[in-house]
Amino acid sequence: MQWYDRIRQVKFLLVATAIVIAVGSLIISNYLVRDLALGEHQNMEVWAEAMRTLNNADENTDVTLVLKVLNGNNTIPVIVQYKSGEIHSYRNLSLKASNAADSTREVKQMAEDMRQGGRVIRIYLNEGASQGVDGDFMEICYDDSIMLKRLSSYPYIQLGVVLIFVIVAIFALLSSKKAEQNKVWVGLSKETAHQLGTPISSLMAWVEILKETYPHDELIPEMDKDVKRLEMIAERFSKIGSLPEPREELLGTVLEHVIDYISRRTSNKVSIRCLLPEYPLKAYMCAPLFEWVIENLCKNAIDAMGGQGCITVTAFEDAGKVVVEVTDTGKGISKNHFQTVFSPGFTTKKRGWGLGLSLAKRIVEEYHKGRIFVKRSEVGVGTTFRVELKKY
Repeated sequence: MQWYDRIRQVKFLLVATAIVIAVGSLIISNYLVRDLALGEHQNMEVWAEAMRTLNNADENTDVTLVLKVLNGNNTIPVIVQYKSGEIHSYRNLSLKASNAADSTREVKQMAEDMRQGGRVIRIYLNEGASQGVDGDFMEICYDDSIMLKRLSSYPYIQLGVVLIFVIVAIFALLSSKKAEQNKVWVGLSKETAHQLGTPISSLMAWVEILKETYPHDELIPEMDKDVKRLEMIAERFSKIGSLPEPREELLGTVLEHVIDYISRRTSNKVSIRCLLPEYPLKAYMCAPLFEWVIENLCKNAIDAMGGQGCITVTAFEDAGKVVVEVTDTGKGISKNHFQTVFSPGFTTKKRGWGLGLSLAKRIVEEYHKGRIFVKRSEVGVGTTFRVELKKY
């Protein structure tokens, strides 16, 4: 549970950092865009005044500075339009039209768009008109420069890059933890199987001696079953980390074997029933490992019911898949834990490592290429786990 909490905290920290970077970038970029837009507007006012001066110039006017101002605009798209709507001139536009007529229509449309956006400066061509008397004028329509448009879109590009970085970082973190966890599990499983091997062999020999010495003792066969059970557990641990070869098995036989074992070792207040189809249902599986999955589901169900209730194991065929559902009458699982119950270390019990369902998920998905999930659950009513396997 602690490992799961740490991962969640790191993910939260990464997401929070990404949000801070994104918000900070948006705020700073907004200030920069606003200042640059204000500067461009002021430049266009100077440019408009230079245009008015050029149109009112006579033979005694020095237009050197005026032309320098007008020709110095190489970034801001601008269109000069007469009062009648005719185009006087334009600069820094990217036109798509292929002929003069289409170009004129395109420029007029651009001017109208700029005017609708409030980017227009009107200059009057005589002193009387500027004082409110009707007269001739021109309108300077302009748009944001390419640099300003790029700067406006830059924060969103940066936000996308930050999000990609966070996703990659979280994925790498989870992959690293998963790989580390896999190594620990495999090593622990192999070592457990190795350590169990010697005492199990010794116990098997002692059981054989007891059989010969006390052939009529009723307890020795039960002892023999438990020793064989230990041998099967050691075999399960030895298969973790390797790829077991699945074989065609009768699902009913496998389930009945598990239920028989669980029933003998649980309270009489827990009833376990198995519902099988009338025909033999077969599936490809590694029987010792799949039995482990059903055992874990049944043991979790018994814990959830507090040692009292009913467990129903149902097997059937659905859409070409072999399905096993384990239903209990326990305390149920809240919907926000449907996925986390399979996370390593997650447990609601006071005692336990929280590895049972995680191992079950690994066995079903990695070794059998199937699925295991919470089909339904209601707090205070019970839970149904569903396992799907390939039929062939």
